[in-house]
Amino acid sequence: MRWIVKLIGLVGLLSVIASATCPAWSPVQARQEMDKLNEKLKAWDRAYYQQGVSLVSDATYDEMRSQFTQWQECFNPAQEPQQPRLFTQGKALHPVAHTGVKKLPDSVAVAQWIKGKTHLWVQPKIDGVAVTLVYQQGQLTQLLSRGDGEKGQEWTAKARMIPAIPKTLAGPLADSVLQGEIFWKRDNHVQKTLGGINARGKAAGAMMRQADPALLNELGIFIWAWPDGPKDMSQKLEMLRQGGFPLTKSWSRPVTSVDEIAALRESWFRAPLPFVTDGVVIREAMEPAGKYWRPGKAAWVMAWKYPSAQQLAEVKSVQFSVGRTGKVAVVLNLHPLQIDDKQVKRVNIGSVKKWQALDIAAGDRVRVSLAGQGIPRLDEVVWRVSQRNKPQPPAINTIAPLSCLYFEIWCREQFIARLAWLSSPQVLNITGVSSRSWQQLQQHLKLKHIFSWLAVGEKELTQISVISTARADHLWQQFLLTRQQPFRKWLLAFGLPLPKAVLHSLPDSQWSHLAARDEASWQKLPGIGAARAKKLVAFIHHPQVAELANFLAQQGIQGFIDQ
Repeated sequence: MRWIVKLIGLVGLLSVIASATCPAWSPVQARQEMDKLNEKLKAWDRAYYQQGVSLVSDATYDEMRSQFTQWQECFNPAQEPQQPRLFTQGKALHPVAHTGVKKLPDSVAVAQWIKGKTHLWVQPKIDGVAVTLVYQQGQLTQLLSRGDGEKGQEWTAKARMIPAIPKTLAGPLADSVLQGEIFWKRDNHVQKTLGGINARGKAAGAMMRQADPALLNELGIFIWAWPDGPKDMSQKLEMLRQGGFPLTKSWSRPVTSVDEIAALRESWFRAPLPFVTDGVVIREAMEPAGKYWRPGKAAWVMAWKYPSAQQLAEVKSVQFSVGRTGKVAVVLNLHPLQIDDKQVKRVNIGSVKKWQALDIAAGDRVRVSLAGQGIPRLDEVVWRVSQRNKPQPPAINTIAPLSCLYFEIWCREQFIARLAWLSSPQVLNITGVSSRSWQQLQQHLKLKHIFSWLAVGEKELTQISVISTARADHLWQQFLLTRQQPFRKWLLAFGLPLPKAVLHSLPDSQWSHLAARDEASWQKLPGIGAARAKKLVAFIHHPQVAELANFLAQQGIQGFIDQ
């Protein structure tokens, strides 16, 4: 959790920071950027410690805090690393300090940590609000928020309205201090597919609201520490169960190897659970006496979090991509990052208008995840640099659906996109030809228009230095095969603005038939309105389209030769 990084001073990050590349900033810009990020971190701290609200994920916070520390090393190496301020409103002293739990990055680190240790247990790392419960003479006397680990807020009045928290205890628990997690109860929550769903925010909001006590009925309690309790873990778990805290025993497992830990972690990640989790906690049964517990100093307990479905990325540059119809899309080039098993370097964010609304420039930090089929997706802009260096988008008035049928320097990208479209499987199915291939062909053959390749001879292909003889022969054979494609496929290659369903049922088999249609004739076809009919007539009678149709006739393409 976030406070671990805060309280241990980011020591584990220093080795990474030392080798990081420093930005090429002037001293003035460095101060400006650091001040701005520092204010953002303070705002996140205030929301988290005073309101119990996580404005960003723990992973995002940790990385941005690490980024700030790196900049300190770059521009103020003699200065002590700045420690985060803990904006807690808590004034009540915890009888036993909350130590927090440090995070291990991977199975190798887990294996190293457990080496030589015995009596290990694994529990789910529940995503909720950490608290202290104090029982005296069998009565619940205090419920404190975690706060800064030493002091927290008094939530005792709320505790009496939460059915899941026992109000009286007997036996050894009658005079005990318990630490645990208040969480938002769920039915069959699958972490892998559903994610975090802001569970911590829900729990914190319920505890901090003055009204709506009904929300407290939706809260549960998971006890993960009983300082100075029984030394035997099995005995401790059973006593907690009998006292009214059954979840601890139900979700604690003894382990002896990293493989067992990994298997449980993976199982709980995929299985339906009664709470939201963000990893697992590995602990030794033997703990020091509670009087020795200090924030950030627990050596007997560690966390191994789940991989984040979202990653933070730095924007390297903003690039504009023009599609075959002239639509301009904005692509963010990112410093490479790993999400699951996929390396992500680029993310498409849509139109120029959307990009302008998001206000993204090089140097900004954005949160990225994988959508369906592993496609990178922009989720959020986390932080913006002060100096906004943004490129100028293409002039929209130079882009049109009928443009770039013929090559022009200014529309190189759209021209290549048109060639890539017509060679795709759903159109002319020219196999083994990518956008890169078309760029090479255009560079060496100076294609005049989108169908010029039909007139290219085999000898011309073999003379291109970057294309092998075998590949030249393959391309030649593929170009020849396109001549056997039906008339409707060539209409697709043109980009005729006709709905797919209408195209499949089109009665016309000759270009001359299409050219003879007027707007009224087009509107007789199902799904063709007045606006679409007008576009079709304008497209077919456009001078460049008519010229291309004549070229296809000269090449003997079926449907373009006058019958």
